[in-house]
Amino acid sequence: MFIDSKQAFADGQALTATANSTNIIDLGVDRDIGPGETMSVMVSSSVDAGGTSPTLQVVVQTSNAENMSGLTAIATSAVTADLVAGQKIVLPLGTTNQRYLRLSFVTSGSSPTHTIDAYLQPYSMVDAKTDYDNNYTIV
Repeated sequence: MFIDSKQAFADGQALTATANSTNIIDLGVDRDIGPGETMSVMVSSSVDAGGTSPTLQVVVQTSNAENMSGLTAIATSAVTADLVAGQKIVLPLGTTNQRYLRLSFVTSGSSPTHTIDAYLQPYSMVDAKTDYDNNYTIV
């Protein structure tokens, strides 16, 4: 499966503390992205979480300003403990958003580490993404 880089919030983003996604998605205008197929935010871990009792919660934020001032949270995941490689957190998006979207990754635990991929994509494509171990040798 191929994902447009303009739909990526994070690609292998390393987290050791609460942080915002590497990328902000610009929808071009403040508009309703809901007509047609339901869109979602798909977050996955590319490696097992590290640290003691690591947790992750994802918050989808929107704003009319590129610097995300005056932002509004429009979706929040449950707190996920001990995320393992390939595990997904999926947040279906409603139809209310502003021009810009970003994610806030809320971490807790003692010295938590996460490596996160996160994308905006049609809900029907969520199961099309599979992470595989990199246990191969190129000769």
